[in-house]
Amino acid sequence: MKLLPALLAGAVLFAQAPFDIVIAGGRVMDPASGLDAVRNVGIRAGKITAISAAPLAGKAVIAAKGRVVAPGFIDLHAHGQSPEANEYQAHDGVTTALELEAGVPDVALFLKTREGRAIINYGATVSHGATRTLSMKAFAAEKASWPPSKDFGFDILARGRYNALNDPEEMTLLAAAMERGLREGAIGLGVAPQYYPGSTREEVFRVYQMAARWNVPVFTHVRAMTPDAMQEAIANAAATGASLHIVHVNSMSLGALPFVLDLIEAARKRGLDITTEAYPYTAASTFLESTMFDDGWQERLGIGYGDLQWPPTGERLTAGTFEKYRKQGGFVIMHMMKPEWIRRAMASPFVMIASDGMPYSARAHPRSAGTFSRVLGLYVREEKAVGLMEALAKMTIYPARRLEAVAPEMKNKGRLRVGADADITVFDPATVRDMATFEKGLQFSAGIDHVLVRGVPVVREGKTVAGLFPGHAVTGNYGARR
Repeated sequence: MKLLPALLAGAVLFAQAPFDIVIAGGRVMDPASGLDAVRNVGIRAGKITAISAAPLAGKAVIAAKGRVVAPGFIDLHAHGQSPEANEYQAHDGVTTALELEAGVPDVALFLKTREGRAIINYGATVSHGATRTLSMKAFAAEKASWPPSKDFGFDILARGRYNALNDPEEMTLLAAAMERGLREGAIGLGVAPQYYPGSTREEVFRVYQMAARWNVPVFTHVRAMTPDAMQEAIANAAATGASLHIVHVNSMSLGALPFVLDLIEAARKRGLDITTEAYPYTAASTFLESTMFDDGWQERLGIGYGDLQWPPTGERLTAGTFEKYRKQGGFVIMHMMKPEWIRRAMASPFVMIASDGMPYSARAHPRSAGTFSRVLGLYVREEKAVGLMEALAKMTIYPARRLEAVAPEMKNKGRLRVGADADITVFDPATVRDMATFEKGLQFSAGIDHVLVRGVPVVREGKTVAGLFPGHAVTGNYGARR
């Protein structure tokens, strides 16, 4: 009994510890541990240092009663890698946005360009599509004059899209370029053969072999929006032992989605390291000048001119405007999926959430701003297609675990536990929803009250905190392993 006063005194001292920030009285939901309870979260020096039922004292206090306190959302598929794009992502609860599908041709330049300018955390794979062009003898004389690419390098990729890469010397150059990207901090290999149909099945298979040899994952946009393209990717993973992540399974599968999900699930049960993702919209988006719209696209995609929407004007296309804008070049929105396909993907227990967010434009696809809030508002609250804790797992711990073998710092993201990075999203489960639309363009999501990146508030009470850039690079550890 004599110990009781000392214990009480220790509890008081703990409660009065000068945390930098305290998130007080929120419903703390941590999919990694299963914690779902009212707690107070103490943050110091960018880390979570306390999660307590007892009150905590802090230099700043965020009142979170009636709100969910969750790990910051991790987006594995974000082409929007600029301060403007990041701001919309932050208002959607995203604290880490990675360019893993297309990748970048110059990883060192990409990371240097983002340093000190990022609201949220960033990172990328090395681009197979761009590096294959740079490895081709056909472009040896002119590539020195090409401007350096700070983003996913679609312009470089497109130059060699119809060229085959069969020469052994070219394959050696390709391997050297991709390995250099890994040494510079790439998280894996971005492989998107639908955008460069000149790539043979052997070439892509050899890239999977490289990934397996280097022990890094492949993030793939498969060869076509067909089941056989999915089977090619899965066969490559099975034959080589490469770790595989298939991007936007919803738009890559279309009406074959139930079969494709069964295919992926069966492969996973056989022990293959295969994961996938989806975004919660019935429309896709890509470059109108891309190979996706080569002759025969209507039959391949099952859509017509009127299913295409031109973002700058909002108009639906005709044969005439299709040709006009295709020559001009730019992003187009493709209305091509059914609501029941998206609902099936959201409900699947192994499908993660990722936005495929586009580079910043005021009229970009709404997924660039509203993906995670749409899942929480429409598919959790309204349609009840997936439970709240499971939806949060798809946005946090599942993507963190997908990456942590190659990027060990991800072991401290996607979780609410003492010692983890203080990447935290606070939202109102009763009001959270996406506000961006195909007609009005990008809008900040509603119901996302606070977003912290490494303990720094970048969204406070629903408003951007200007002038703060706490985002840092998420990099692969390939160089450290060699």
